[in-house]
Amino acid sequence: MARRRISGEDGRTALQAAAAGAADRGTTAMAVRYSLEELAERAPGNSVEVRVPPFGVTQCVAGPRHTRGTPPNVIETDGATWLALVTGRQSWADAVAAGKVAASGLRADLSEVLPLFRSAS
Repeated sequence: MARRRISGEDGRTALQAAAAGAADRGTTAMAVRYSLEELAERAPGNSVEVRVPPFGVTQCVAGPRHTRGTPPNVIETDGATWLALVTGRQSWADAVAAGKVAASGLRADLSEVLPLFRSAS
């Protein structure tokens, strides 16, 4: 189970502000971190590392665990793209095709678990 640091209420409020385009950097950071916590909760595991610099990182998806060095399955994107993905404003396939998501490894595909939130606005 994911270790929660952001309450559901605070996280949803941050997501709504980000979706409305009214989020400052701190609110955007909270929305990203909350959604990464939610991802780890819904897709538990350690086989994929999701990076959203500079806001946060999480490991998720069941499968082989890595212990040293760069994980074999890595996903990296910016905060705005991540929030669009988790709220359903952009599809996984479109983001990857547009080069907004760098995904490496056989398990580095989150299309089965995204979006996490259908209505954040």
